[in-house]
Amino acid sequence: MANLEKKVIHDIGEDKPRSPIALYFSLPILSWALYDFANTIFSSNIITIFFPFYLQEVIGTNERMDQIASTFLSYANATASFFLVMFSPLFGVLIDRTGKRKGFIIPFTLIAVMSTIFMGVFASFESSQLIFGLPLSFVLVLILFVVAKFFFHSSLIFYDTMLPDLGTKKELPLISGFGIAVGYMGTLLGLTVYLYVGDSGFHKAFIPSGILFLLFSLPLFFFFKEKPKEVKEKKSFFSGYKEIYQTFKEMRLYRPVFLFMIAYFFINDAIATAIAMMAIYARAIGGFSASEFILLYLVSTVSSIIGSFVYGYIARSIGSKSAVASVAALLIVALCFAVFSIASWMLWVAGSLFGVALGATWVTSRTLIVELTPEGKRGQFFGLFAFSGKVSSIVGPLLYGTITLVLAGYGNLASRTALGSLIILAFIGLLITLRVPYKKEA
Repeated sequence: MANLEKKVIHDIGEDKPRSPIALYFSLPILSWALYDFANTIFSSNIITIFFPFYLQEVIGTNERMDQIASTFLSYANATASFFLVMFSPLFGVLIDRTGKRKGFIIPFTLIAVMSTIFMGVFASFESSQLIFGLPLSFVLVLILFVVAKFFFHSSLIFYDTMLPDLGTKKELPLISGFGIAVGYMGTLLGLTVYLYVGDSGFHKAFIPSGILFLLFSLPLFFFFKEKPKEVKEKKSFFSGYKEIYQTFKEMRLYRPVFLFMIAYFFINDAIATAIAMMAIYARAIGGFSASEFILLYLVSTVSSIIGSFVYGYIARSIGSKSAVASVAALLIVALCFAVFSIASWMLWVAGSLFGVALGATWVTSRTLIVELTPEGKRGQFFGLFAFSGKVSSIVGPLLYGTITLVLAGYGNLASRTALGSLIILAFIGLLITLRVPYKKEA
């Protein structure tokens, strides 16, 4: 292992491209990619599929209550995002000050895993005790979901900033694409939980999903070696807000970064909200059964894997900015198919296109952030981008949930209107991306 790491450092130092086999199967890169495999199991199984199914199973007894279930789901996601907004910029400052990433990823992952497991424990209880008119066990599951999602997304801030240590600038699009593709392969494994769950009792998916999340995180825990960084000055955690304020004051010096952060806000708003709501939307609008949605999600995941790999090469060929813009355009087309669907095949097309856009978004945006940010402030800017993304993850679900709540009496029209609002957000993000100053590296 030591010899392998020396070879990787030697190659990186000389800026010499490695072959795809040497690149993808080096121990640091493979262990890093397997964490994407692990956390995507949580993202797909808990955030996208089985927690929304659980809410609909418990609350959605008719067409109107389906919209109320959508509101609960939207507000739970927005609550987790609110806490992420409060803390994600500080996490970025921590990275720049200490150089530590794995030291935070491990406890954050463990908290997310335990919260997920206890979601399954409490959801299996039938409680007659009520709080705010809801069963106590149901309220506890909602709270644990918020906790799990908060620590899951917090760990990704530290995880993303590991990317520049893994290769040269020319290699980063390929490494990023490889990580995303491996991550979506994790989705395929996570979907096997459905064989155990079936078409009811969706809470049974929580415990095995948490265990799989932990299992495939272990390679990163044990095999990834981060570069030590000397801490010159110790400051309090919350003093990081001063550094963030100072960075905003210097916005003119980093205009391309901040302009893309605004664009990312709108694009991520559309993506994050669509991910969170797609299960309930497909069941309400398309009448999909649980098994049909699992198959749709499987197709979407395969599309994401393809998009991740392909867009790594596209970004390297046409530049990260143009790649991001093309992904935003593809996202708009996918949302249009979903909003105006009058037949189930249109939802299948929407799911496939959205899958490509989803996988490509993480590849292209991470690479563009690295290209636009100065190395000394990279961790802080990743934190700020997480901040931008999480603010949008409040706005999008709140917008979606409020529309479905206000228009609940109109049935499925409420869901179509709510999803249609995401088209506007994605279009704004596309226009701003096109205005980001960018020069493609030779």
